[in-house]
Amino acid sequence: MDNKLMLMIPGPTPVPEKVLLAQAKHPIGHRSGEFSEIMAEVTANLKWLHQTQNDLLVLSASGTGAMEAGIINFLSPGDRVLVGSNGKFGDRWAQISQAFGLDTHIITAEWGKPLDANAFKQALEADTEKAIKAVIITHSETSTGVLNPLEDINAHVKAHGEALIVVDAVTSLGAYDLPIDELGLDVVGSGSQKGYMIPPGLGFVSVSAKAWQAYEQATLPKFYLDLGKYRKAAAKNSNPFTPPISLVFALQTALQMMKAEGLERIFARHARQKQATRAAMRAMGQPLFASDEAASPAVTAVMPQQVEAEQVRSVMKKRFDIALAGGQDHLKGQIFRIGHLGFISDRDILTVIGALEATFLDLGCDGFTPGAGIAAASEILTAG
Repeated sequence: MDNKLMLMIPGPTPVPEKVLLAQAKHPIGHRSGEFSEIMAEVTANLKWLHQTQNDLLVLSASGTGAMEAGIINFLSPGDRVLVGSNGKFGDRWAQISQAFGLDTHIITAEWGKPLDANAFKQALEADTEKAIKAVIITHSETSTGVLNPLEDINAHVKAHGEALIVVDAVTSLGAYDLPIDELGLDVVGSGSQKGYMIPPGLGFVSVSAKAWQAYEQATLPKFYLDLGKYRKAAAKNSNPFTPPISLVFALQTALQMMKAEGLERIFARHARQKQATRAAMRAMGQPLFASDEAASPAVTAVMPQQVEAEQVRSVMKKRFDIALAGGQDHLKGQIFRIGHLGFISDRDILTVIGALEATFLDLGCDGFTPGAGIAAASEILTAG
């Protein structure tokens, strides 16, 4: 059946009908007073979502563009940085840092395991000369379904006193309680196609006063992603370059929906759906790739037994028109990933679990009782 595709991947995520319709409005001038009013509302609501009074800047870019902006605006060639890497996107931070000539020290953990906060503590305490200029962390590692211990790592950065903390919150912002001002996070980047419930195309960067001090000394080349330009324009509810006006319309509507739901309920919904998904996989005899203690609220990675991960994805897509994400790099073909991020309801979780049960049975998996996954998920969803 046409037009029944169900996205259960960690991005792009499903887009509400109200948001899709907002994009259909006729564009208006991006230098008009009407658009400035929209930008004022959007910026205020973005600060609400980010739990910050810092500058909140909107870029015409993907999440990777926001990540790159977080590097080039606050650092100089040769600066020493610590990069946490335990997945595809931690690796990307290291690649970006190395591409811009930074003295990049990588603290690694096995894919599927969280970063070790003590490793950062040791590196930061050993830096008696305060040469480390930034610590760069992927909060929710989308490739493995791991939520890294940002709060613990951040405490060690704060004890260091000099280093900035730069956070990739691409799949945690809007899914996990991340109080930027309370934690004192310096640079936080994210992307529109995740928890924001709109299509790809916008990047967001929160910048602290401490980061702006570093900006004044930073010498890496920049132009389009020069956040100083965005800060100056944002003070006038404007943009330094032509923005994707239709996406801003979409963002306005999506943020209104999020405010109506409320932060507490948004975070509780993501936590509940994560727990339900994980309980269902266990009831169906399917091992989870990340531990409960380190599980991301945005995505659950499963390493299936008795059947190949790509077979599961293929049947889910062909028979049920449900898209699941695959493994990346060396995990390709070994895991599949269920996204539960953004515009996902409890009904969606039950739908995907039911379809997975049918898929496993169709592929010959016999290690579970039919209905066990639905029962396990239902118990958590109804309790919530």
